Amino acid sequence: MAKLFRLLFQREFLVPMLALTFASGTCAMLVLARIVLVGNIGCAFLVWNLLLAWLPLIFALLIRERYAQGERRMRKLAGLGVVWLLLFPNAPYIFTDLVHLTSKFRGHYWADLVLILLCALTGLMLGFVSLYLMQSVVADRFGRLAGWLFIVGVAGLTGIGVFIGRFLRLNSWDVFLRPEKFYQHAGNWVAAPFADAMPYVFPALFAVFLFIVYLMLYALTRLPSQIHNSKAEGMG
Repeated sequence: MAKLFRLLFQREFLVPMLALTFASGTCAMLVLARIVLVGNIGCAFLVWNLLLAWLPLIFALLIRERYAQGERRMRKLAGLGVVWLLLFPNAPYIFTDLVHLTSKFRGHYWADLVLILLCALTGLMLGFVSLYLMQSVVADRFGRLAGWLFIVGVAGLTGIGVFIGRFLRLNSWDVFLRPEKFYQHAGNWVAAPFADAMPYVFPALFAVFLFIVYLMLYALTRLPSQIHNSKAEGMG
């Protein structure tokens, strides 16, 4: 636990980690408040999904730390990277929990909409921080272009992963625990690849959503952090 705490709250990542921890804690408290006020635990899954959203960040920090310490054996880093990639869709997946507004949360629509969106945005930011860390490793090892191609590839695969989780009801760990389920769905798709447009449309749209939001946030981090008085500088 001490090693995990040290990994998460390094000095160079302290501010974003504190913000993410505060947001996650706020989400958990709001979910608990809803459970107490409404009298059912129907929304408890939001806390579980948020905990899953922390996992890719932990693995990304571990990969970055090992890379920074001189670990250049790509086989080991690639193994951790595969685990990170399998876990990453858990971060943006919470956005699909909006579907529950028409079933479980029908009686408190607007309050529950805000609650789910807050959890979803927190999960998305957790994922994007981990994605940025992974991009920095790839860019340092293979170049900036490779870093952005990595972002495009991850966005596409994440769209597929979220589709698998929401519509096929499979989890990341089912790749290892229930591989036969993946083979079964793959077989069904091969038998009739054009029977339904959803397996193509949803992953593509979700991938575009992820890439555009990440690109905008990345651009915002490039804004100047200080205000320069050009008039004063000219006089000086």
